Amino acid sequence: MASPTASVIFVCVHNAGRSQMAAGYMRHLSAGRVEVRSAGSMPADEINPIAVAAMLEEGIDIREQQPKVLTPDAVMASDAVITMGCGDACPYYPGKRYEDWVLEDPAGQGIEAVRPIRDEIRRRVEGLLADLLA
Repeated sequence: MASPTASVIFVCVHNAGRSQMAAGYMRHLSAGRVEVRSAGSMPADEINPIAVAAMLEEGIDIREQQPKVLTPDAVMASDAVITMGCGDACPYYPGKRYEDWVLEDPAGQGIEAVRPIRDEIRRRVEGLLADLLA
């Protein structure tokens, strides 16, 4: 596996759906070229099982991941900080690349509603990956 050349953290409130799907895609698509983190400002107890099912349809298994609390150290260690509705809870540090991805929250939704969210996340991760490795 190649040594990571960039690092990214995906952040949402519960670290149970959107940020975990984005991290799963980035791990898969970057094949070790990007160090990937995810966290939440108020982490849930477990990953959303519908998000897990949606990612398994793509051949990406995120079942072993656990929601993690967002720390300033995790943000400082990342080149890019991608937020997904974590609001003012996300620390800001000069010199970091910040993007806020406005995406519907998959919490409480069925697989049919989560698939388009998942597909939009993949599209954005692919664009981010191309930028990070350019």
